[in-house]
Amino acid sequence: MAQVIRLTAAGGPECMQIQQLDVAAPGPGEVLLAQEAVGVNPLDALQRKGVAPISLPSGLGLEGAGTVLALGAGVSQLAVGDRVAYATGPLGAYASERLYPAERLVKLPGGISAEQAAAVLFKGITAQYLLTSTYAVGPGTVVLLYGASGGVGQLMASWAKHLGATVIGVVSKAQSQARALAAGCDQALVFDPQTLAAQLRETTAGRMADVVYDGLGKLSFAASLDCLRPRGLMVSFGATTGAPPAVEMATLNAKGSLYITRPSLAAHTASAAEYQQRAAAVLQAVAQGILQPAIGRRYALADVAAAHADLDAGQTQGAVVLLP
Repeated sequence: MAQVIRLTAAGGPECMQIQQLDVAAPGPGEVLLAQEAVGVNPLDALQRKGVAPISLPSGLGLEGAGTVLALGAGVSQLAVGDRVAYATGPLGAYASERLYPAERLVKLPGGISAEQAAAVLFKGITAQYLLTSTYAVGPGTVVLLYGASGGVGQLMASWAKHLGATVIGVVSKAQSQARALAAGCDQALVFDPQTLAAQLRETTAGRMADVVYDGLGKLSFAASLDCLRPRGLMVSFGATTGAPPAVEMATLNAKGSLYITRPSLAAHTASAAEYQQRAAAVLQAVAQGILQPAIGRRYALADVAAAHADLDAGQTQGAVVLLP
């Protein structure tokens, strides 16, 4: 019997219920996993709340790591006992055992633990596509990065700095500035939508940002546009404060021929080949010390409601990992 978290209705953390279920034998192209660690991401909370709608009832979670228990027909690239991880759907990572498509599993090198993989892979792939595909960050790029002390933000700060960028982090409170600086930010600004653009203008001697990575959404959207240089790119990749408002095309023109995009992990990992390439880049960055998997808090799988409550309250710092 496996412990599985199920969501039957959108709402608060209490809507997630733990159940004991039999897991079927793997079908063609599938693998049965014994999960050792499960990553918790902001998208999980948005799906739980109904902000990012999913069909209910449903499992939750997109990221996990563990050991192969059994192989379905046609699976030849893996063997029983292999250590593996994954960072995309189908939903259902919040479980002690689960079935998963073999082509979306990534073999773990010896130097990376299951906990580290669950802490870094989903967030790392997000950082990888944002910094290389959404905008080609390189030497001289000025990056404005929200959530610079959080799980994704710390990885992005470290990787962007490695790529040669000047990284200006944005954090929610002064206590988080040191963490953002330690991750690689050149400066860390405490967010105030009324003063952020002026602070950035002073920090960059008037240049402003080439690219803004904004995971807040509604609260920060207008301020983010004001932080861009002419022809700069606004990347809205999250909505932890609600969906950002609609923008008039004339506004982008008036503010300097700005660009704007709303990318998704799914669109950047749609094929198994692209997914594997991005995952390999993340694991290589970990091996090279560019990325440091930082686990902020660990919770038992049965305590998933407490993990989500802390996530909602902004009490988590770094990656959150569930231990089945």
